[in-house]
Amino acid sequence: MNLLEPFHDVRTFIFDVDGVMTNSELIVLENGHLLRKMNVRDGYALKLAIKKGYRVAIITGGKSSGVVQRLRGLGIVDIYCGVQDKIDAIEEFQYTYDLNLDHILYMGDDLPDYEVMRKVGLPACPYDAAPEILNLARYISPRKGGQGCVRDVIEKTLKIQKQWVAHGIDDLVEEDLRHDNT
Repeated sequence: MNLLEPFHDVRTFIFDVDGVMTNSELIVLENGHLLRKMNVRDGYALKLAIKKGYRVAIITGGKSSGVVQRLRGLGIVDIYCGVQDKIDAIEEFQYTYDLNLDHILYMGDDLPDYEVMRKVGLPACPYDAAPEILNLARYISPRKGGQGCVRDVIEKTLKIQKQWVAHGIDDLVEEDLRHDNT
C-alpha cells in the first residue's frame, strides 16, 4: 500500500497537545505555572485546514489557559481540556458532528492516546512518541513533537487532496509528494 494513501480519506484532524503540538519538555516556573513552546508553522497549517473546511479538534489532559487561548486564536473551537478518558471526548466529538471515524486522523504521542488511536482511520504520531504508540501508528511523522509534526500531517493531507496553497508552484508540490512516496 502507498504510504500516503490513508491521507486521501482524512476530513478531520484531532491532536493531543503535550508531546505533539509541544515538545515533551515543560519549563516549571517558581509559581508553578508551566511553559510550553509551540511551532508557528503548525499554527499556519491548522488555520489553513480550518479555512479549507476540515474539522480540527484538540483532546488533551492538560488544562493550560494559555494553550486554549492560542488554539482559539487559530480558529479551533472544539477543545477538550483536562480529559481523563480520551475515548469519551472523541465519542462526544463524533456524535456532535456525526463524523465517520474512518475519516479522522488522530495524532498522539503517549499511552493516554492509545485507545483513541485504535478507533480512528489514520492513527499518527511524531517521531519521538512512546514505543507503544510508534507500533500502533499507521503514519509516523519524521518530525518530533513541537517541531512541525502537526504541519507535516496537515500538509500531506491537503497536498494529496489538492487543497494545499501552492502559489503557482504545483510542479514542486507534485515533486514533493513523489519524494514522500518513496
